[in-house]
Amino acid sequence: MKWSQANMTWKNRLRSNWKGGMSLVLAASFALLTACGSSTPAESDTTAAASGTDTQAKAPVEIEFWYGLGGNLGDNMKKTIDAFNASQDEVVVKGIVQADYTETEQKLQAAIASKKVPAAVLSANIDWARKGYYAPMDEMIAADSNFQKDDFIQTFLNQGEVDGKQYFLPMYGTTQIMYYRMDTLKENGIDPSSLTSWEKLAEAAAKMSKQENGKTTFYGWQPMWGRDNMIDAVMGKGGQILSEDGKTVMIDSPEWIETWDLFRKWIHEDKIMGIEYGGQGWEYWYKTIDNVMKNKAAGYTGSSGDQGDLDFSIVAAMQQPGWEGIGEGKPVANAILAGIPAAASPEQQQAAYKWLTYFSKTENTAAWSMNTGYIAVRQSAQEDPEFKKFSEENPQITVPLQQAAHASAPFRDPTGGKINDALKDAADKVQINNVPAAEALKEAKEKAQKELDRIAK
Repeated sequence: MKWSQANMTWKNRLRSNWKGGMSLVLAASFALLTACGSSTPAESDTTAAASGTDTQAKAPVEIEFWYGLGGNLGDNMKKTIDAFNASQDEVVVKGIVQADYTETEQKLQAAIASKKVPAAVLSANIDWARKGYYAPMDEMIAADSNFQKDDFIQTFLNQGEVDGKQYFLPMYGTTQIMYYRMDTLKENGIDPSSLTSWEKLAEAAAKMSKQENGKTTFYGWQPMWGRDNMIDAVMGKGGQILSEDGKTVMIDSPEWIETWDLFRKWIHEDKIMGIEYGGQGWEYWYKTIDNVMKNKAAGYTGSSGDQGDLDFSIVAAMQQPGWEGIGEGKPVANAILAGIPAAASPEQQQAAYKWLTYFSKTENTAAWSMNTGYIAVRQSAQEDPEFKKFSEENPQITVPLQQAAHASAPFRDPTGGKINDALKDAADKVQINNVPAAEALKEAKEKAQKELDRIAK
């Protein structure tokens, strides 16, 4: 793997220092000739050298940027990297693609241990920031007059703070929304605007599902595999992961058990909803999308960032529902953050900062949103002329923004990921193995509470 050219830069500096020293000697020698009225063609060259001018162009700083994006998202990231490299001659970003966000963090952990890190990475870990594995950006931000902190969507920017320092910058925002086949709902006489609650969505899914010999051949809905969809639904019922004082894990409360067991029932008993799981990287995700696009399911719950992979002549988008008698949904709105590993050289860190802030420029974050469906991180992006025109022609792009207005903040795991791991295992048991939610969540709560108690000691 080709790493940074820090050694080459060091050698260039040695050459520059050597030139500077020799320039003084040459200047002294030619001074005698000048005093005698002599003039040589080299005089202007030595004068330039004496003043410290280096006619040799400085080589750009080459850095690696690791990201776990595939499909349309990966294509758009590559285009943005290419555009950045073409826009200036100080930094060259080399994009290194990983299978997904999880693999990115796993490989970064190994890179940190070996001290051969990329300069920038599409990943964030609060615990690692506290351990000094990431570099804070506060000084670079303070020296950057173009940063415009107030223009960022504050909930996204704040998610990059750790103990009052800005360790991560938001690249884009995401929230999971609903995509449905317009023809299927129309054929079944279902008005999508009526699907304001999970109960109503389940009724519609039952109406749209098709079964043969006890096997579902067409699903009325497909939640995305994992804990996130079900956590979103719990938030809409008022559930919490931790108590207000942060000392008690709350994932076995009635809001959790009732909600997760409904998903289990819809998947395994009623068989009106299906889960695609397993595979490499984002394989399960794209299988879910394919089921809807190939007319094997009426709709699915997925990322706002799926929009670049969808055909909106076939599907449309809507917000996640709430619950009957409670109100609108409160799904999580999450910032996808990027950081700069502390083991990168100061020169590489500056280059990484230049790249990350380029990505979040108004016109660039607006373009990313239009091309992917993810939420732009700057408020001014909504006033970008191209974005305004695009949103008029493509109303689905505004659905994530509307949902983010009443979204829940993402959970910041104080145990360094142990609580989230317990929830992941519990979700697999409910969604894949048909384990009752009460049993799965009780076990997860016990594991999570032990981890929480451990850090409190």
